Amino acid sequence: MNINAADYYSPIAEFYELMVRQQGGGAEALARALSDVDASQGPVLDLGAGTGRSTEVIAKTLADARILAIEPAPAMRAVLTSRVIRDDDLRRRVTILAAAAQDVELPRRLSAAVVFGVAGHLSRQERGALWGKLVEHLVPGAPLVVELMPLSRPQRVPSMRVASEPVGEHVYELWLEGEPVGDDLMKWSSTWRVSHSDKIIRTVNNSSQWHTFGLDELEAEIRLPATKLSPSLAVFHR
Repeated sequence: MNINAADYYSPIAEFYELMVRQQGGGAEALARALSDVDASQGPVLDLGAGTGRSTEVIAKTLADARILAIEPAPAMRAVLTSRVIRDDDLRRRVTILAAAAQDVELPRRLSAAVVFGVAGHLSRQERGALWGKLVEHLVPGAPLVVELMPLSRPQRVPSMRVASEPVGEHVYELWLEGEPVGDDLMKWSSTWRVSHSDKIIRTVNNSSQWHTFGLDELEAEIRLPATKLSPSLAVFHR
């Protein structure tokens, strides 16, 4: 698979940090999931590292861990690389790979794996293959941390504002809506509006497709018991 074949993120990468600022509790839940990891057993995989927020949490939680940060979207990876190289500790410990989830080559042993913003871009068959590969490389007792989405089945989601952030003299707003497009698949449409003094000066539209799934489906696919740490995070132990 070409790593740019489904690059939904580069068109809106400039706004991504503004969106994740609104997501509360994710960092704390991820830190809890990783708190008992023995990082001497192998690197930690950050699959779908995005702009590097999860990478930073992993590094702060596990002070000696080597981290493989995987991000296929070029614009997102540019922000990730910038975040890593301006921090001497991250620069020493984080290796960045441009690869799709299905194609990434893994080291023989992983002490943990973190999968954020990835699973819904994969079909059931693709997810099954990915889970099998990850579990094979995780050392016994290692956690597999997976981000959950609010919807486990396709449904209509009317347009709603999900973020509003001031930056200098501008205000950035994110509007999101979704619709079913068959089986487990949804189409999400996003609109970023940049305004100045209540006048919209720029609009950026984007769309992506997402395969919905619930925690029960993930347990069946991964074949490991899960612990739900937050509404958006579950951990599976090898």
